[in-house]
Amino acid sequence: MKRKSAALWFLPALVLLSIVVLYPVIRTLALSFFHDSLATGFRAEFAGLANFRRLVFDSRFHSSLLTTTFFTVVSVAVEFLFGLLLALSVDALHGWRSLVRTIFLVPWTLPTAIIAVLWSWIFNDQYGVLNAVLMRMGLVESPVTWLAAPSTAMFAIIAADVWKSFPFVFIILLAGLQNIPQDLYEAIQIDGGGRWASFRYVTWPHLLPFVFVALIFRLVQAFAVFDLVWVMTGGGPGGATETVSIYTYQTYMRYLDLGYGSAMAVTPVAILALLGIALYRLVQMKYEELF
Repeated sequence: MKRKSAALWFLPALVLLSIVVLYPVIRTLALSFFHDSLATGFRAEFAGLANFRRLVFDSRFHSSLLTTTFFTVVSVAVEFLFGLLLALSVDALHGWRSLVRTIFLVPWTLPTAIIAVLWSWIFNDQYGVLNAVLMRMGLVESPVTWLAAPSTAMFAIIAADVWKSFPFVFIILLAGLQNIPQDLYEAIQIDGGGRWASFRYVTWPHLLPFVFVALIFRLVQAFAVFDLVWVMTGGGPGGATETVSIYTYQTYMRYLDLGYGSAMAVTPVAILALLGIALYRLVQMKYEELF
């Protein structure tokens, strides 16, 4: 009786989850197998795998996929490096640990749209802080068009994403560090091991599950990036920062091609699922080798 009563408490949440999450996912997956666009008068016509075959020959999709992959790999790698170094540094503190942790969490708590506007001001070629500082220091002679040049626009977006997202990696890894028993470090010091030995044989093995969690979350979030790019560059200049999410949005809203847009939305999910499984297996194998 008590179990049934407890299950009833979760029923509203399950219904809401089904409406908000499951229905759109199932609907998008179903639409990916149909021709449903303005050209067909929005009359859904079964297409089988035609939309997915179209993706194979879509050079714009290939370009957006490469752009998304580059953004994801570079952003997550830098965030992981900064997060790990900061976590190791803060873990060595004692009295100031809570204060430092709170300060570095501020960027993570801000909405992404606000972050995008803030960094757009910083990189603005006319009144941006970055150009003003560089020109004052004599490092550049004229303002740099950071967001209007294909060679610099993506790196500007990556800088904004790293500033916002590395605190998440930092918090996850710091929680992992604080979960490691201190007697393990004492034991390795008694055996004559230094800092590198402590990190290699104690810190890293116990940190692996937390590394997996941080990487999976950030890989998914980075691969699905939309609002940061949309506000800062809109996918420009010349498509240099157009990610899969931007292209999918334009296919839906500008070209009104619901079937092809759905196939475009489903494909990255499948890629991320395979990547997540591979990463999980890799971490599991390493963890078993170490323990």
